[in-house]
Amino acid sequence: NNFPFHLHYRALIYPLLMREGKPTPLFTFVLALLFCVYNGYLQGRSLSNYAKYPSGWLKDPRFITGFTGWLIGMAINIHSDHILRNLRKPGETGYKIPRGGMFEYVSGANFFGEILEWFGFALACCTIESLAFALCTLFILGSRAKQHHQ
Repeated sequence: NNFPFHLHYRALIYPLLMREGKPTPLFTFVLALLFCVYNGYLQGRSLSNYAKYPSGWLKDPRFITGFTGWLIGMAINIHSDHILRNLRKPGETGYKIPRGGMFEYVSGANFFGEILEWFGFALACCTIESLAFALCTLFILGSRAKQHHQ
C-alpha cells in the first residue's frame, strides 16, 4: 500500500522543509486532522479487511497503470512543493508566479500532482473507498487550484 508513503511525506517531511508563512487557523487544522485520521482508517480497513485481489494482481494493467500514476503524481507533487518553497527569498513578500516543472503547463502543479496521485491509487486499489478519496481530493484541491489560478 503506497498510502503511508504520501502521509509520511506530507505529515513529517513537508512541514520540516516549509519556510515561515501564514499561520494555519486552528479550525482548519482540526478539520484536516479529522479528515486524515478518518480517511486513513477507512483506506486501511478497506484494503486489509474487504479488498480481494487475484494472485496476479501486481501484474494486472490496472495495478501497474495506477501505481505508475501514483508514482508520477507524487514526483510532481514533491517537485512542485520544492519550487513553491523556493519561490521567494527569506523575508521577501508578494505574489510570484512559479516557473519550471509542471508549472509550465498548469498553474496548480502541486494540486495536479496530488490529484493524479490519488486517482492512480484508486486505480491500483480498485475499491470504492479509494475512488471516494480520489474524488474528494479532486473536488477539494480542484477548487483550491481554481482559486490560486484566478
